[in-house]
Amino acid sequence: MRNWRPSLLLLAACLFLSSATAQAQDKFPSRPIRLMLPFAAGSVSDITLRILADKLSARLGVSVIVDNQPRAGGITAVTTTLSSPPDGYTVVVFSSSTAISVSLLKSLSYDPLHDFKAVSGISTFANIIAANSNSNYRSLGDLIAAARAKPGKLNIGTTTVGSTNHLAATLFRSMASLDFVVVPFRTPGELVTAALRNDVDAIIQSFGALKTAVDAGQLRALASTTASRAAYAPNVPTVDEAGVKGFEVVTWNGFFVSSRTPAAVVEILNRETRAALADPGLRQRFLELGLEPLPSTEDELWTRLATEIDKWAKVIETAGIEKQ
Repeated sequence: MRNWRPSLLLLAACLFLSSATAQAQDKFPSRPIRLMLPFAAGSVSDITLRILADKLSARLGVSVIVDNQPRAGGITAVTTTLSSPPDGYTVVVFSSSTAISVSLLKSLSYDPLHDFKAVSGISTFANIIAANSNSNYRSLGDLIAAARAKPGKLNIGTTTVGSTNHLAATLFRSMASLDFVVVPFRTPGELVTAALRNDVDAIIQSFGALKTAVDAGQLRALASTTASRAAYAPNVPTVDEAGVKGFEVVTWNGFFVSSRTPAAVVEILNRETRAALADPGLRQRFLELGLEPLPSTEDELWTRLATEIDKWAKVIETAGIEKQ
């Protein structure tokens, strides 16, 4: 029996620690949760995240706080998450920009695929190719025909180099075998103004950012970059429908936590996020803003990130875009 005593004591200790860990995780969450958003207040991502945060607060019984951290291109939000305890109380929002940054930036202090665990997607939204309503471009086919008739003469506006819509324009030019100039502007506002002044032939930007001008009849939506027509823009054909087969660029965002976060905590966050995104009222509000909810499993979101890292790496290399 003496020989068994150490083993029994060790077993008892393990059982106690396992029980204590389970009890601690069962209590999650017991205090406010911070959602680290690498975008400024007032952005489409900020507005939608606050809608979701309210639903999560109601479901979890604790405050869910949106913490805007746009500094350093959003890297501050990521590093703050990594430096916080890996307990699920600090959650960061990754997006298409995260996948792009892996190849666009000269160096990153973190590896999104190894330093983080995926929780659940939040939303997806399309980029729209649009032109001034007074222009001769009544369809994407018209724009493509003009670009082929005048190689190198057309200008397509986007926002900053390396943004999703900038790379969407670059990919469109490549897949459609066209020759046009991609002109990056600093902000969506400047981009829309350029289109209204006819400073550019067309622009590519998120539907949410263009919706007001489209609804007012100032801009004409020529095509959506989604694989199939978006629920919030059912009358807008896709780039694929216009003949550029297989073209798809969907901007997305989702929740991630430190890779050291307990699996049981990640499971709770995933379950509650997916349940909140299934709320009919939330879905309707998202559609009004030009987005669709993206509830997903942990594996689905992780695969989306990994796939897009590879996709944009090839686009950036092929286009010869200089690392920032």
